[in-house]
Amino acid sequence: MTDTTRLTITTCAERPELVARLYEIDEDWPEFMRHDPISTALFSRVPEEFPAYCVVATDGDRVVARGQSVPFDAASPGRTKPPDRGWDEVLLWAFADRREGRRTSAVSALDVTVDRGHLGRGLSSRVLAALRDAAARQGHDALLAPVRPTGKHERPREPMDAYVHRRRADGLPADPWLRVHVRAGGVIEKVAPASMTVSGSLAEWRRWTGLPFDADGAVEVPGALVPVRCDTAHDHAVYVEPNVWVRHRLTGRRATA
Repeated sequence: MTDTTRLTITTCAERPELVARLYEIDEDWPEFMRHDPISTALFSRVPEEFPAYCVVATDGDRVVARGQSVPFDAASPGRTKPPDRGWDEVLLWAFADRREGRRTSAVSALDVTVDRGHLGRGLSSRVLAALRDAAARQGHDALLAPVRPTGKHERPREPMDAYVHRRRADGLPADPWLRVHVRAGGVIEKVAPASMTVSGSLAEWRRWTGLPFDADGAVEVPGALVPVRCDTAHDHAVYVEPNVWVRHRLTGRRATA
């Protein structure tokens, strides 16, 4: 077993040579999650365009985890609360703000991914801490996260709002990934009911999932947090994923703007 205390975590700004290697990780994301069009258009550009907000964990020469976040304007009208369209919306905001030269006032995490061989060793909490530190060093006092609860796929029919309120005997969230955030000081603010949207033909969904998609209605798909809606008459299915907005207040060294 790898000793995680010997791992090195740096920002992509400090190790730009690792940007091209962030996706060497052995990931366990469901295939259908790779087909959100907003992610397809913008996500791969994040570490190159926002390297100070992205972190990478290495074990020797091997990349074993990554964390990615983006700064955005959270002060303009219509942006003072985390958006209902969660992950998709905040990614669009970040790139629009960069293009239009808007001043940024908050940071949103987008991704914490750990190599399969390093799961269960506390590395996700260390990557989250590194994202918090990276945001603080850039002068921000808040890191938000549209959290994808890791246990929700086991209860796809349960509304996210009800799932979020599940607690252990110690009062912490029952969901493991929400629990990591709360232990790190995060506060659950709201559900993002339409955080990511994946749509496709029934042939595409069959290819992505191996399921028949031959009946109208809700289809439970492994790895999906809620059922996928199938419409055979119109030959398409749509997955609208809810996430959970968590806010982390930040303290620490500030960079000069």
